Amino acid sequence: MDHADGAPKHIGDVLREHNIRLATKDPVALGGFTQVPNFILNNPELSIGAKVTYAKFLQYAWHNNNCFPGQERLASQIGMSRPRVNEFIKELERAGLVKIIRRGQGKTNIYEIKFVVQKKRKASGDK
Repeated sequence: MDHADGAPKHIGDVLREHNIRLATKDPVALGGFTQVPNFILNNPELSIGAKVTYAKFLQYAWHNNNCFPGQERLASQIGMSRPRVNEFIKELERAGLVKIIRRGQGKTNIYEIKFVVQKKRKASGDK
């Protein structure tokens, strides 16, 4: 669905607009789902921690309209230490899958999630 200006609507806007409710008491359905692109899951160059961190970013971005979870919160939810989560985020940034926007001391970073699948560039000596 698109806005009047042609820009795509955020899924959260669509859900609110249509007042969709789940008529269930199933805790799994009520908790929601997060879809992770196969190119992330199938990438052997990404650690499992980076894949889970990417999935958490998607969860925050799609269900909360923004993606700025604190690293402490991510660490707690993933079951890892804060320094470890920071390594996963840096791994995603190096892979070009996440852009980190730093907002200053005491504020959480904003994470821009990249959905573009890119072929790996060959090194200058490769043919």
